[in-house]
Amino acid sequence: MYRLLIVDDEEIITDGLYEVLKRCKPDILDIYKAYSAKEALKWMSRSRIDIVLTDIRMPGMSGLDLSQEIQTHWPRCKIVFLTGFSEFDYAYQAIQLPSARYLLKTEGYEKVTQTILEVVQELDQDIQTRQLIEKSQEQRGTLQLMAQGGYIRQLLTESHVVMDRTEILAQDFEELRIALDPKAPVILALGRLFFEEGTGYLEKNRLLTSVRMIWDSFMSEKSISIGTLDKQGDLLWLLQPSDEKQDSFHLIRFMEGTLELIQEACQSSLSLTLNFTLSGQACDWTQITSQYERLRQLQQLKIGNGISMILVDRAETSDTLVLKDVTYISHRIERLEAHLESGKAAEFMEELDELSVTLLQTSSSVHKAIEGYYAAALVLFSHINRMGMHRHVGNINKLMQLDGHATMKEGFLYLKKIAEMIFQYKNKDERDRATQVIEHICQYIEDNLNEDLSLVRLAELHFFNPSYLSRFFKQEYGINLSEYIDKCRTRKAKELLRNHELKVRDVSISVGYEAAHSFTRFFKKMTGITPQEYRDSLYKESAVGRNS
Repeated sequence: MYRLLIVDDEEIITDGLYEVLKRCKPDILDIYKAYSAKEALKWMSRSRIDIVLTDIRMPGMSGLDLSQEIQTHWPRCKIVFLTGFSEFDYAYQAIQLPSARYLLKTEGYEKVTQTILEVVQELDQDIQTRQLIEKSQEQRGTLQLMAQGGYIRQLLTESHVVMDRTEILAQDFEELRIALDPKAPVILALGRLFFEEGTGYLEKNRLLTSVRMIWDSFMSEKSISIGTLDKQGDLLWLLQPSDEKQDSFHLIRFMEGTLELIQEACQSSLSLTLNFTLSGQACDWTQITSQYERLRQLQQLKIGNGISMILVDRAETSDTLVLKDVTYISHRIERLEAHLESGKAAEFMEELDELSVTLLQTSSSVHKAIEGYYAAALVLFSHINRMGMHRHVGNINKLMQLDGHATMKEGFLYLKKIAEMIFQYKNKDERDRATQVIEHICQYIEDNLNEDLSLVRLAELHFFNPSYLSRFFKQEYGINLSEYIDKCRTRKAKELLRNHELKVRDVSISVGYEAAHSFTRFFKKMTGITPQEYRDSLYKESAVGRNS
């Protein structure tokens, strides 16, 4: 889904274009409006905008000045200039800008709609062209990437010692051709892929390579980054702004919008769902380990299996990055937890079987076997507590009581049984939780009809990305989210119009329309009559009832 922002200081023009284009392609276009360049920039600081339809001449900041700001932060954004002025100098300046078009207001709604649809086609073609380029680059630098990835993984476990060897770090970066600056703060992004069941090892590697190519094609314009696979098999990127004039805050904002495009490209070209957990601020190299662990923790707590999300760590100080140390008895116990959190049932069971064989059928001591049992049991027990699964996995009294089992072998079989129930519940609960989120969104809409109900805002409140929320809502309710909001506003407006003490303007504001004339057009479009005509009809019905 692409986002279109309409900008014009003439309210009646902005509202008219909004209503026309909103009906154009609701499944493809998500429409927003602003009555000044300043308001438009506020929108663009919150979310990615793909197309801007703007007047050239506006008080304060002109459309041309606005376009320059847009190109600084969202270079892929397409710009369509709309003006009532046909002077040559304005047209000339406009056509010099990349990705820009020029229309006269006198050309009418049909021409504007046609132009916007042509721009949408251009955006689609841009993505397809990128995919062809990515395929041609897949094999480039494989050995170098392996060396860089191994180095970054090692760095993740010992970033606390970086402070004492900054010069060595710089030398290592140079030898490995890592383009990041070891003296500048760095941003982390953690991505989790959801492969189809039965996907083989080689196919996973091919898909991972393709995802990295897609990442590079979208991110290279505004950032320098390096990616690797972490020990849990998730993708991790370290990034810095490519332009010295750009700060980390603007890069993070750019990433939030661009990560959606990466998700959509992965879904359309690879049929892969990809989730992201992103640093809310840059950190020093000495804090990489703690920031990485923070992202992993947030990912495990917030991201559901198979639900497309972008979660930003909004921690405000480095103190929040200090996590409690956890000790595992072995590397396998650590992987057990990772498989459980990421919903990888087959890998978890295989790991648990190998652990029990190692502890029960080798020369391991009894104390080591007991330690292994309780470590694995604690992983399950902690997950059950944290996810509130007590009612769904039966009696777990014996989980932390090894002496409740006749043999050590029976104890490990019991762990496997509990794990199977956890995975069964997670698979069923995933859909239920997503449905509950949609129900919460519907309730929020009905309770806040006079507030900002844009797709971006609703997605921010519920940790979805806007494009996924739009698709999932239609899948659940059979209508677009915007249609649902319109129906709620119409129903509420009808209720309020029954109160003759309320002015039409009061009703308008209560359902989210600051301008009464915009509300009147909306109400007539939904009901076929104006608010006043509807109120008059109620009065007539009431009068007839009294006379009869």
